[in-house]
Amino acid sequence: MLSTKYSLSGKENFERVGKDGKMFQSESFGLSVLRRGDENISRFGFIVSNKISGDAVQRNRIKRALKAAVKYSLTEMGGGTDVVFLAKPSSLRKPTDLLILEAKQALREVKLLKI
Repeated sequence: MLSTKYSLSGKENFERVGKDGKMFQSESFGLSVLRRGDENISRFGFIVSNKISGDAVQRNRIKRALKAAVKYSLTEMGGGTDVVFLAKPSSLRKPTDLLILEAKQALREVKLLKI
């Protein structure tokens, strides 16, 4: 589980990342990235709407996979960034391990990972 110190919380923070951040698209999710310009730890938010699935079990599976990808990548990350993952309907059809790989690849493409 991803520690709460890495969690983006509060509606105003999510709205700020959505409004001021840069959007990147992946096959299974969108990634909104806001570089804060400080050296504090990066924070992550996850949005899986009811429109993706009415089944909470499926929504939570997607969130867990995305959180796992972030957790496994923390040692390779710099700070000063807020990131929001926005799930797409195609994420329902992907197995968890492929979602994790796709999320790590997306973090690499937006240059959040040092490696």
